[in-house]
Amino acid sequence: MLRVAVVGSGPSGCYTAQTLVQQDPDVLVDVLDRLPCPFGLVRYGVAPDHEKIKSLQGNLRTVLEHDRVRFLGGVRVGGPGGLPVERLRELYHAVVYCVGASTDRHLGIPGENLPGSWSATEFVSWYSAHPDSVAEAFVREVRSAVVIGVGNVAVDVTRMLARGAAELSPTDMPQDALSTLAASRVTEVSMVGRRGPSQARFTTKELRELGGLPDTEVAVDPAELALDPAYADPSGLPAPQRRNVEALRGWADGPPGAAARRIRLRFFLRPVELLADGGRVGAVRFERTVPDGHGGVTGTGRFEDVEAQLVLRSVGYRGVPLEGLPFDAESGTVPNAYGRVARGCFVPPGEYVAGWIKRGPTGVIGTNRPCAKETVTHLLEDAPTLVRKDVPPDPVAALRAEGIVPVEWRGWQAIERAEAELGARLGRSVVKLADWDSLLTAARTAVS
Repeated sequence: MLRVAVVGSGPSGCYTAQTLVQQDPDVLVDVLDRLPCPFGLVRYGVAPDHEKIKSLQGNLRTVLEHDRVRFLGGVRVGGPGGLPVERLRELYHAVVYCVGASTDRHLGIPGENLPGSWSATEFVSWYSAHPDSVAEAFVREVRSAVVIGVGNVAVDVTRMLARGAAELSPTDMPQDALSTLAASRVTEVSMVGRRGPSQARFTTKELRELGGLPDTEVAVDPAELALDPAYADPSGLPAPQRRNVEALRGWADGPPGAAARRIRLRFFLRPVELLADGGRVGAVRFERTVPDGHGGVTGTGRFEDVEAQLVLRSVGYRGVPLEGLPFDAESGTVPNAYGRVARGCFVPPGEYVAGWIKRGPTGVIGTNRPCAKETVTHLLEDAPTLVRKDVPPDPVAALRAEGIVPVEWRGWQAIERAEAELGARLGRSVVKLADWDSLLTAARTAVS
């Protein structure tokens, strides 16, 4: 049997494991994750009110319950206190790293580190109950918020800032985050892009959800839309961008309303500085931009300050180095040749990558499936050279001997039961456990 470790249990890791067991009946797969919970960004990155996308966990669950796939949570690979990459390679015939892109890009402007300025990733982790998240009441004493970026994550956090308790209570959001957002006094959220509507990265489905929020008005400045050369005649745009422009046109043509909250969609504004007020962020200074005729924008030297006690930047994810693996700092990926890890000019068999750490943070969840297939195809081509007699018959026994006690599938099921019980006590459905102690305590209740 070929023993393969897959590091990361998000979509790319699960699709890698699934493809391995589908294509070769002589493969055993251990899916390792630093967290005691599986599913990666499907659990900790999809907005709690997006039940349809979150239901993808059911498909990933089927993979992890396969009789030749084993989930091993709570196993850190690389870094301080983690299992060294070299040791992991000794325990398995092959290792596939599916560790994603766990940090975010920065704006690189003055004032970015002021209190009240956060990445959208940090905000999402907080309301998604990631155990590493900052225990921060993001919206306390906030009246106006600015979200910098015009992708789907930006739309998600904008929507969450405008949601009320009635819409959030049926979700699995942790109780502290729910209580904080329910008490929010945010009345205006500006989502701002430096380019025009035809270049925005959000999908029309996500965009239109903003218009369905109770007691919330969506406002678009027709003058900003008109700056986009494609706005007057969007017929030449690809269908997704054309639908975006049409949706925005509908809001721009509508009369102002009297809703309790307003979402303002702004374009052709480039952030240049976060301005302080009383020791924390108080406004964002933007420079007006115009199209440069080559798909980019250029500054005009005209500026506008937008009030904000909360600023969330949503300008892209970025991979981080994993000790023991090569890393390309420019792209934020592990250098590879079609999934095989490349160490300089040498591409030794046995180490592989899939997902965002392979190709960068691009595509949707489904994009990880063909990406994983490509990697697995090359891994299985290498299989005759990978089998070694010194690989232990059970890597878990070796891990336990070294003081590493994985959270196995029954431990994850115990966490699920604890979250269901917590929800029942709070009069909700399922409520996520939001800290390491609660998760690990619940996992230890599993029947051994």
